[in-house]
Order: sequence, then structure tokens, then C-alpha cells
Amino acid sequence: MNILITGGSGFLGSKLARTLLARGHLDGRSITHMTLADQFPLPVDLAAKPDVTGLVGSLLSQCELLKDQSFDAVFHLASAVSGECEADFDLGLRSNLDSTRALLDALRHRFNTTGHKAKLIFSSSGGIFGSDPARRMPATITDDTYPMPQSSYGAHKFMLEQLVADYSRKGYIEGRSVRLMTVAVRPGKPNGAASSFFSGIIREPIAGVASSYPVPLTTRHGISSPENTIDGIIKVFEATSEQFGGRMALNMPAISVTVGEMLDALQKVCGDQVRALVTHQPDPLVEKIVLGWPTHWENKRSLAMGLKADESFEAIIRQYLDSQV
Repeated sequence: MNILITGGSGFLGSKLARTLLARGHLDGRSITHMTLADQFPLPVDLAAKPDVTGLVGSLLSQCELLKDQSFDAVFHLASAVSGECEADFDLGLRSNLDSTRALLDALRHRFNTTGHKAKLIFSSSGGIFGSDPARRMPATITDDTYPMPQSSYGAHKFMLEQLVADYSRKGYIEGRSVRLMTVAVRPGKPNGAASSFFSGIIREPIAGVASSYPVPLTTRHGISSPENTIDGIIKVFEATSEQFGGRMALNMPAISVTVGEMLDALQKVCGDQVRALVTHQPDPLVEKIVLGWPTHWENKRSLAMGLKADESFEAIIRQYLDSQV
């Protein structure tokens, strides 16, 4: 099996690559080669593997090269994030809409010339949901909740879900869109996502560095650990068409916790001194984005496929600590 992962040098992309390489197989087939496309060079351990190729540069510029390769599996994780899209409208359009259209057309070209159809997982987001004056967002998001994105990032993701579905309807690809929840705790440095602080208020104080949260303590949000997120992505890929159920995007499961509950868990696991490093520094722009996101989820469809939410936020913190050893 020949695999492409966009955003392959990023945290989720590289973690997915390592997980798949350790498994050695996907959907019952042996993994023969993996291409990781990203704006940044591959992590050292992945670059050293003979069965891994790195493509460095913008995805938009790389898609012409991808036309000549037959990928069996594509995991499209590359994206400009929420805060970036709000700050730079053109960047968001180019990095999200234009790049994904180019990737889909590369896969369509390969299908039209060789008959080879790739199975694609597109990473969408719970940020596609929101409220407007004409239609309020329900208290609990279900599989049938109508998306009403309230950010450029959310709008991009919703539009691309439809594009993936239409390319699938036409038979060019077998596409499956999964709406990922906020992944925490992420290692490394903060990024431009409005949700970045959900990792920062855990990661930084554990490292002895002060951190802050820009929203009220009562702010509730859906969180999924890195391990649980990767496991869910793989399960969705390996599910049968009947199990996935049509072309509608899938809401991934998450635990619903408040910022206060996250910090209580941090204090319980790591102690008072670590908790004391986290303070409140309001940011109206981030607060506006985050408070417009869903807080509770009902995931009958994903649960029926064997996906699950993490046990607790304490378990997520302990998982992060174990990963740093």
C-alpha cells in the first residue's frame, strides 16, 4: 500500500506516520511506501526510514508532482488553522480551499488516466458548527445538526467536506471527511489556532513555564487525546462503506470539559505549584471564536463504528506525561 499524508511533518501527521509504520499494514494490506508532504522538513526519525519520502514546500506547488503517483491511501491533514484564517483571509483560501482542490484534482487525474482510485480521509473540524440570529446552535450537536460556521476556517472546512463528497459521488476518489475535535495535549510550541491554549495551559506549566487562558473558566469544549484521535482516523479509514454510511462527514467523539475542570485535573495530577503557573489573560478575539463552538456532542454514528472518547481529562494529562518520558 502506497500512502500519502499531507501535513506529514506536523504533530498529527508525523504521529499518524509513526503509528502506521509500526503497524506495518492498513486495511489488511502491507504498507510498502509512504510520502509525507509538508512545508517543513521531516522529523529526523522519519527522514531516516528508507520507505518514507518527504516532499517539502506548499501543498499547492506539490500537487502537480502528485499527479504521477498512484496512492492507495491519502490522509489530508494539512491546513491553515483558525486564528491564521481570521488574520489573513487570502492565506486561508490558498492553504485550505485552493490546495485541497489541487490535491483532489491530482487524484482525479490519476483515476482518469489509470483507473486507480485512492481512498482519502479529510480532516474537517467541529468548527463548522455555530449559531446565527436565524438559527441557534443546539445545546448538543448530533449527527444530523446543520453546520453554520462562524469563522473563515469553519467555512473552509464545511465547503471542502462537500467537495470531497462530490468527488466521491463522481467516482474519482473514495472520500471520508472526519470532524476532528481539539487535540490536546499537543507537544511543542503554540500554533495559530484559537484552540491552541487548551494544550498550552497543560504543556507549559508541566515544563515549568507560565501560561494563560484567554476565555472564562466556565468555557466548555470537546477534547480528544492525540492517541485517541489517531486511533479514530485509522478506524474510519478501515471501516467498510456500510459502516461509514454514505458521504456525510463524521463527528469524532470527544470528552466535554471546562477550562476550570482541565486546570483542576492538572492540579490533581501535577500539584499546586504547577497549577499556580496558569493565569487568566482575556483575549476578546479568541474568546469570540471559541465561545461560538459546540460544547456537547452526541456521537451515535461514530460510537457504532467502534470509536470512543477518552476516559477523562486526567487520563489525557497522564498520557501526555508518559509520552514525554
